[in-house]
Parts: sequence; C-alpha cells; structure tokens
Amino acid sequence: MSVIDDQYYIAKVLEGDASAFSYLVEKYQDMVYGLALKMLRNAEDAEELAQDSFVKAYRSLSSYKQKSKFSTWLYRITYNGSISILRKRRLEVRSMDEQRLSNRDEEWLMNQMVDMDKELIEKSLNEALSKLPEMEQILITLYYYEDQKVEEISHITGLSESNVKVKIHRARKKMYDLLHESWQEDIFTTA
Repeated sequence: MSVIDDQYYIAKVLEGDASAFSYLVEKYQDMVYGLALKMLRNAEDAEELAQDSFVKAYRSLSSYKQKSKFSTWLYRITYNGSISILRKRRLEVRSMDEQRLSNRDEEWLMNQMVDMDKELIEKSLNEALSKLPEMEQILITLYYYEDQKVEEISHITGLSESNVKVKIHRARKKMYDLLHESWQEDIFTTA
C-alpha cells in the first residue's frame, strides 16, 4: 500500500500540488537523515544533506521513472550527495580484506551475545560499526538496519549485486573481528 501511496503523492506533486510532497518528506525524513548521518558522521552535515536531498528529489521528480521504489531513488540521491561531500573532505576508503567468517566464529559470537544484555549488545555493535570504513558502514546500515534488499542496495550504490554481497560479507567479518577483540579484552580485564 505504501508504494501506491507514494505514487499517489508523486502524481499530485507532478500535477502542481507542491504541498503533497510534504507527505513524502515526512515518510522518508528519518531514513534519509539516518543514511546521511551514517555516511557523514556529523549531525549538522547530515541535516543539511537530508534537506538538500529532498530539494533535489522535488526538483527532479519529473525525471523519476518509477523503475525502482521511490525510497530507493531517494536513497540514491542521498548516497550520491554523501559521496560528493566525502570526496570534498578527501576521505579515503580503506581496502577490505578477504577473510571469511567461519561457522565456529559465528557460533562463538552468538554464545557471547546470549549472556549480554540488549543495550550492551547494541552499544557493542554500534561501536564496531563506527570503526568500519564509510562504504562498509553504509552497506551494513542499508542491509541490516534499513532492511534493504541486495538489489535495492545495488541501485542505491551503483555496485553490482554480487559486489554488494561480497562487501557486506567482508564488513560482517570485520565487525566480528572487532567484536571478538573487544569482548576478549573485556574477559581479560574482568577476570
């Protein structure tokens, strides 16, 4: 139903009812701001980019072909804006390693999480996520926090679907390593 709602409001805007765009802004403002914040790591920049993304979406609405969901198209605008800002800052994306997360490693991680409270788990995951390079943070955020499908992430980032899968896998491995290291330190410091 939300896709139908989006199409209805998009049609209203294209017919000249500019106020109908406020529905889309209200519906997607948290999503856009969240992506911008994850990428830019600065609340003020994220707010400014979110506003710019909606302005750009409004101005470009007539070019929206509806081949993908409106949210995917809007994510793409936000993603591209974030990349432009990051390029201006001249941040380098670090290379990714090829290590794989074994079943034994995942089992160990799950066993550790069983004994932890929810707030500590969330804090640990957010800390590990913040230590990843920007692109990996974006992919993990889109896939796990925003429940975007690999196909949609591919449209948003311009990466191939197989590349998205590989990069998400590598980012998970890095997060595992960071969590494992952090929790091992906690075990030794509390023992």
